[in-house]
Amino acid sequence: MERRALLEHSFRSALEAVAPAHLLAPFLTGPRPDLVLAFGKAALPMLRAALETYPGVPGLAVPPRGTPDLSAPPGVEVLPGSHPVPDEHSVRAAEAALTRVRALPAGARLLVLVSGGGSALLSAPWGVTLAQKQALTRDLLRAGANIVEINAVRKHLSRVKGGWLARATQAQVRALLLSDVIGDDPSVIASGPTVPDPTTFAEALDVLDRYRVEAPEARAHLRAGIQGNLPETPKPGELPHVENVVIGSNRVLLEAARRVLEERGVRAVILSDTFAGEARDLAGFHASLVRSIRAYGTPFRGPLVLLSGGEATVTVRGDGWGGRNQEFALALLHELGERGVYALSAGSDGIDGRSDAAGASLTPDSLARARSLGLDPRDFLARNDSGSFFAALGDALITGPTGHNVGDYRAILVEGEL
Repeated sequence: MERRALLEHSFRSALEAVAPAHLLAPFLTGPRPDLVLAFGKAALPMLRAALETYPGVPGLAVPPRGTPDLSAPPGVEVLPGSHPVPDEHSVRAAEAALTRVRALPAGARLLVLVSGGGSALLSAPWGVTLAQKQALTRDLLRAGANIVEINAVRKHLSRVKGGWLARATQAQVRALLLSDVIGDDPSVIASGPTVPDPTTFAEALDVLDRYRVEAPEARAHLRAGIQGNLPETPKPGELPHVENVVIGSNRVLLEAARRVLEERGVRAVILSDTFAGEARDLAGFHASLVRSIRAYGTPFRGPLVLLSGGEATVTVRGDGWGGRNQEFALALLHELGERGVYALSAGSDGIDGRSDAAGASLTPDSLARARSLGLDPRDFLARNDSGSFFAALGDALITGPTGHNVGDYRAILVEGEL
């Protein structure tokens, strides 16, 4: 198989291996639930899989608007929301979820299926208007705040996040979570609507200070909480009627990709599933590894594929379009220069920031092809315009929404005879 095709095959095959139906199956045991609530980018695949085991159970699904197939079994209400910034549809979905779980009597059973993206898709603003929360979310994203920081703020401006959804019901709650966050902390996944929250109003305010986000209404609300005038989010030990189980993660995706590659006779090494920080800095680190392997055979001897995951951030200073995965690929191209590599960087959800691509591919001649078209990677990096760069080069990876969300996927083939 051609090298570029091999890396794309590893990505698509790994996604198939971590399909929600496969990951859910071992956990769909025990008594039949009285309601299934699913929200996040994998909401519908997860709900459909659950209802194959529990047919006829009523349900509510909150997928992203634009999901290709919004069909659901009879008795299931589908209320698409917005991502990555909530909108009025997200508010409607959150209110519907609160109404449904509050109506369950003591002794009832609630099955909650959670996947990444749920923070925006399920939104019930508290202390701020929807417009103010939208602006705050955009400001934090543009400033380069990571998901843990952003979610600490979201939890304290919400009536569903940070355990509030679980607090709203008398039912016994079992939540099955697909992780898209580093470390797989249940309280961070979708801002933890069913999980006790270890963060505080003070920590949320610290995030706004750190990134110099003004948001006066949010600040006033958070200060009221710090002063004891508002209830804190439910803390560890305060939700004894809830069980939270992480059933899939970025590590599972990378392990599946390694198996796919090794079945093709290609050695693969998983560097880490916990990489964070600026996409450009991560690209610099990966480029250093490539140079070391080429020159000294350390810390690994080629040929091999370096696999890594986690979730990078981008501090936006330009007016271009793209996302963290394409920015990583463009920075890697710039770092390695003429001695390029076969590489792929993509989001498992099929969406990379402000673009219609999941990510991008590199080939050893990417820089030469770019120069022949008059494209300078440095100019595009300065404008945060990686999406335009790879679209012009014909190297954007288009998958459409995948129905997954288990973090990012990076694969770099360090040369050698395969």
